[in-house]
Amino acid sequence: MNKNIKELERIAVQIRIDILKMLSEANSGHTGGSLSAVDILTALYFSKMRHDPNNPSWKERDIFVLSKGHAAPALYAVLGRAGYFGIDNFSKLRKLGSILRGHPVRGITLGVDVSTGSLGQGLSQANGIALASKVDNKKRRIYVVLGDGEVQEGQIWEAAMTAAHYKIDNLCTILDNNGLQIDGHVKDVMSIDPLPEKWKAFGWNVIEIDGHKFEEILSSLDKAEEVIGKPTMIIAHTIKGKGVSFMEGKVKYHGIAPTQDELERALKELK
Repeated sequence: MNKNIKELERIAVQIRIDILKMLSEANSGHTGGSLSAVDILTALYFSKMRHDPNNPSWKERDIFVLSKGHAAPALYAVLGRAGYFGIDNFSKLRKLGSILRGHPVRGITLGVDVSTGSLGQGLSQANGIALASKVDNKKRRIYVVLGDGEVQEGQIWEAAMTAAHYKIDNLCTILDNNGLQIDGHVKDVMSIDPLPEKWKAFGWNVIEIDGHKFEEILSSLDKAEEVIGKPTMIIAHTIKGKGVSFMEGKVKYHGIAPTQDELERALKELK
């Protein structure tokens, strides 16, 4: 599903519009961290990953794990636009009986391979899938998106040790490093710096990028695929609320949906 940069940028704008509309309709959910992850997910699903919306269970597909499960609206918008289900489902986010739950659930939403939401667990799950893929001689790659606040969880570092110890080189983790979490700045709540040095010390291949520039995202994903004997951590420097000026860098938009007025203002900017 290769797309040129301009097309990826166009898709990303549409994804942001979808996210804001579905959150506003639900009047619930996580805005800031969904918007910061859009460009990463767009690059993965519309350019890099091997997957087939017409055959979601294709055994040779790459696997994606949204460890920061509260950013589910971004994943749902991408999956819907990729063709896994009808986009009419967007208006049913977080509603009773909907296939779009508050956090991703395997078996409920087509295209979701791993149920997530409890922070800190996604990397461990990805390790298991990656190791099993090696045992089964599958050429697939496993991609994980972590939140920076999530990296404060101890289980992340146990998983980091495990991935390096077993040389899980079919694993690529992208850190959505937007600097904010529900209680404020990550550096103030519990600093995770220095990030590159920590992951390198744990035995990982580390790449730093601007998480909103498609050229850098795609280049880093290509480079990760060439690494042998080490898992890769891509530290993507992003902006919370990216794409909407009055939401960018604002912690207040971590876990609230836009009001109708905010939605209209945001859509004017994006369109």
